[in-house]
Amino acid sequence: MIRRLALLLLAALVIVAGAGPAQATGYRYWSFWDRAGDEWTYATQGPSTARPSDGDVQGFRFSVSEDSGDAAQPRGTADFAAICAKTPAKEGSKRVALVLDFGTASDAPSGETPPAGRTACARVAADATTADALAAVAGPLRYDTNALLCAIAGYPGAGCGEQVSSRKQDPTTTAAPGQKSEQEDDGGPSAGLVTGMAIVAALAAAAAWQSRRRRNANS
Repeated sequence: MIRRLALLLLAALVIVAGAGPAQATGYRYWSFWDRAGDEWTYATQGPSTARPSDGDVQGFRFSVSEDSGDAAQPRGTADFAAICAKTPAKEGSKRVALVLDFGTASDAPSGETPPAGRTACARVAADATTADALAAVAGPLRYDTNALLCAIAGYPGAGCGEQVSSRKQDPTTTAAPGQKSEQEDDGGPSAGLVTGMAIVAALAAAAAWQSRRRRNANS
């Protein structure tokens, strides 16, 4: 009995040791955003099909994220008047303000350094897509065979939407609805750790009880 309890205690300790948070799987890519008032919203179309209007603000952010609910938003100035102040309106064309956020070093592919974020005002034909506006001010662009945007202004130099096993969440990352971001963790023990500790305590009590029972039986 004591031998079996010892083995159970060992198994419980393994549970406790492995009770840390699971590593999330994410993808490294350029996310596409629309500016609505004072907030960014994840675009519902790709840049090759979206057709912005004159005065629109759109953004791109390079980061690692699990899905659209977890994607990091573009940082920096996002005011059309400020971005397009030196680009006057012209008949037959439209102006689109673009916010380009190349992300953080933790999100960058190995061996690459993200350029500083910047803004640009693209003056393009009235029927131009966001991809047209982007190409006018932030080339070279790179796409994969499925028309996924892989690089803006040549960054990154390689790769496209590759899967990564873990990530460091940026403070501007938006947590999925109803969930807390990593920065909002209250610092308390995980549920797995608490469960493992409870198992260890219960088994230790059982071992002590069995030991007392044997001593009483032999006395």
